[in-house]
Amino acid sequence: MSATIMFGAGDVRIETVPDARVIEPTDALVVVSRACICGSDLWPYKTMEYSDTGRRMGHEAIGVVEAVGADVRTMKVGDVVVMPFAYSDGNCVFCHEALHTSCIRGGFFGTGTNDGAQAEARPAGGRDTLRTAGRQRRRADAVPSYPFRRNGDGTSCGSRRQG
Repeated sequence: MSATIMFGAGDVRIETVPDARVIEPTDALVVVSRACICGSDLWPYKTMEYSDTGRRMGHEAIGVVEAVGADVRTMKVGDVVVMPFAYSDGNCVFCHEALHTSCIRGGFFGTGTNDGAQAEARPAGGRDTLRTAGRQRRRADAVPSYPFRRNGDGTSCGSRRQG
């Protein structure tokens, strides 16, 4: 599959990487339909030191669930989902207080060794914590075709071009 990889400042490439798959029983495999560019994707664009292996990019995406692990209960194959920049397990003390970005077993897409969302697909860790965009829209072509942009508060939203 293809994914966006930054190798250093100004050096961003689309590369072939191993296919994404369900790894943990709490994972959902999401085929990415639209990925966002976050401000934190852009920070290293001017400053990142060169790396032979590069860093997979992308924090937020919208996609369609292709497979789910055995412990996933609230998502089904075919669901359209929103992947926020952070993933969480939905079960720890912080998740129960709606502090998902502080999840003990969570993390952030596209940071460190955690692959980014600017790829054809990716496992989205965290039991049942993706947001469904509506169970009535279960086909891949049901994802809006208009571009997505970043809001000032760090959330992603769709916007239609005028004219």
